[in-house]
Amino acid sequence: MSNSDMTAEWRPSARPLNRKDLKTLVLSSLGGTLEFYDFVIYALYVDLIVAPLFFPDSLSPFTKELFAWGIFAAGYLIRPVGGIIMAHFGDKVGRKQMFTLSVAMMALPTFIIGILPTYSSIGMLAPILLLLMRMLQGAAIGGEMPGAWVFIAEHTPKQRYGFGVGTLTSGITGGILLGFLITIVIDMFFSRGEVLDFAWRIPFIIGGIFGVISVYLRRFLSETPIFKELAARKALEKSIPVVSVIKNHKMACLLVALVTWSLSTTIMVGVLITPGKILGGMYHVQPIDCRVAGCVVALMLTVGCILFGWLEDKIGTTVNMMIAWGGLAVTSLYFYASLTPDMSLSMLYFNYGLFGLFTGAIATTPIVGTRAFPPSIRYSGLSFSYNLAYAVFSAITPTLTLYLLNPNHILGEYFYMGAGIYISFVAILAALVGFWPLAKFGWRAKEA
Repeated sequence: MSNSDMTAEWRPSARPLNRKDLKTLVLSSLGGTLEFYDFVIYALYVDLIVAPLFFPDSLSPFTKELFAWGIFAAGYLIRPVGGIIMAHFGDKVGRKQMFTLSVAMMALPTFIIGILPTYSSIGMLAPILLLLMRMLQGAAIGGEMPGAWVFIAEHTPKQRYGFGVGTLTSGITGGILLGFLITIVIDMFFSRGEVLDFAWRIPFIIGGIFGVISVYLRRFLSETPIFKELAARKALEKSIPVVSVIKNHKMACLLVALVTWSLSTTIMVGVLITPGKILGGMYHVQPIDCRVAGCVVALMLTVGCILFGWLEDKIGTTVNMMIAWGGLAVTSLYFYASLTPDMSLSMLYFNYGLFGLFTGAIATTPIVGTRAFPPSIRYSGLSFSYNLAYAVFSAITPTLTLYLLNPNHILGEYFYMGAGIYISFVAILAALVGFWPLAKFGWRAKEA
């Protein structure tokens, strides 16, 4: 019998939340906010900065756009490598050390992007260096997200499990809100020419500093009780954890892959692509108003993560996922159908905010994914399946979205609904996953 079969339940026993729990939750969430800000700030500047400054003018605008988003996707493609390596040591030597290392690995490339020469200075070396920095960022966040979820899942009492994971996820998504706020400040104080000349560098340099702050904050966290127990009982995985995951937990990997598809599409299309590409590009909303809309959706996403995490503890997984993802499917179709060039800003913000609230359904992804694996290989199992699925789906999503939004392609005159249809499809898929026993109850030790 393997260690996976002999370990205890997947979460701590029931007890009230104490001050140490709240400290762990706050510090972990804040650290995740700062690190995720570093990762998404690139997406907020893809069209404005990356395409015009890092590629030659001889390329067509569409080709520049594809290359710029391709570099964005490269950060996701490398995530499985970083995630698997950090998760391996997270299952072997401890969650906390890898949890801290991921932040340090994010800070340096973010700062370097902020001081990177552009194409006009060093030619094709500029996009190559940018690509390398994005890949380093991807490797870092590949260990950060699963590590953060495992860390909180193993600290939080079981009757507050959903709330704990949901709150942590809200902190991570808060990095998106912080990114939008920083870019709004940049737009308010600098002209378009100044932004293109030098001011675009400020958010990246700030992000590097944020990373250092995150490393410092995580010094105050303690190792998870479950890992300590595994170590004390000498019940840590003896083999290579990811090998055990692939051999013995294929259904858990499939479960995580499906809900990760829903999460990645919701974030990338609904939150990162929509403000600039759809609101600004298709409906000609002013850049500052697009960024305010981005703040609205990011704020409501943060609220939604806490809401659906709290509901998980109250009404259970199946009902919660039906409400969360079913609501996202409906509000997604409604939001994209309501967009018009002469739409009032108040109506835009309200509809986008309503949609944003239900994007909080993404909190159910780590809720069902983290508990799908036994404790001894949990970090590796979640990291491998989550990052691999994210890499695959994030690589195809920008191109697929651009394809759906083209009136000359499959949707024809209904092209304006392309993003809404795509998000609704993955939302319905996630709602159905909520009926899967492994999603509802998580991994359980085999009975003798």
